[in-house]
Amino acid sequence: MAIATAENASSKSQAKTKWRRFKVDLWLTDMNLTELGIMKHTQHEAASDQFSHDMEIIGQVRDGGERTGVLAYRKEAWKQEGGLKRRLVIKQFTDSMNWKASMELMMGRSMQLSMGARGLPVCAYTINLARHDQLVQLERSALKWPFLPEYFSFFLETRDGPKFYSLRRKVFAIGADYVLYDWQGRKIGVLDHRVINLGGSWKVKIRDSETYGPLETVIQLFCTMLRYNHDVRKHVKRQVGDIRNGKTARALDHHEANLYHNPRKYR
Repeated sequence: MAIATAENASSKSQAKTKWRRFKVDLWLTDMNLTELGIMKHTQHEAASDQFSHDMEIIGQVRDGGERTGVLAYRKEAWKQEGGLKRRLVIKQFTDSMNWKASMELMMGRSMQLSMGARGLPVCAYTINLARHDQLVQLERSALKWPFLPEYFSFFLETRDGPKFYSLRRKVFAIGADYVLYDWQGRKIGVLDHRVINLGGSWKVKIRDSETYGPLETVIQLFCTMLRYNHDVRKHVKRQVGDIRNGKTARALDHHEANLYHNPRKYR
């Protein structure tokens, strides 16, 4: 009887754990079937003013085998700019090319945090979600020792108050695998990096009872950022050294500067 009771309890526990699953697929090169052709690019620009002339499509979000999102980045801002004006800007669009969200590397904030961490590159991002009042701040933790896993954290404002999250990289994983934790330290999601895909691919699962739209979009943008994570850290670290040695101009990109404006300033 005791064994049967234990088995029933175990089966009930497993039955209660339901997962929301989706996949973030990134391509090896910027050239892909979605982006081919000048006319197609023009149509994308017309569909959303967020799809600027230097946007390059690099991947997609797939849900149940169907494409539900398109991922792109500002190629000129990342590959042609220099100094503090070199920034990673990632955007997500719906399958019909309507803007859904943006994730921007904040060089000013990254410099501040990195200098406070004695040169350790602490990368900071601002995420703007469509129809969400809050600008979400996602940042790498400054508490990083050699051979210890990398952490990121962020919070989301909800009707039930702020919800706090952290993402910790798995220590013994081959790829860039991360675990999602909530404010109570509970494991509520997994970002499984598929290294067989050279462009980058993440299979994501989040507890069905804990997930909601804004959280999923943040995770999708985070997976896309991971493709550039190593290069972003190198860039931030190099800029810290250049600023300290007076080798670079202390001038931010005006798009980033606008995000620091005080909304309560008397005008």
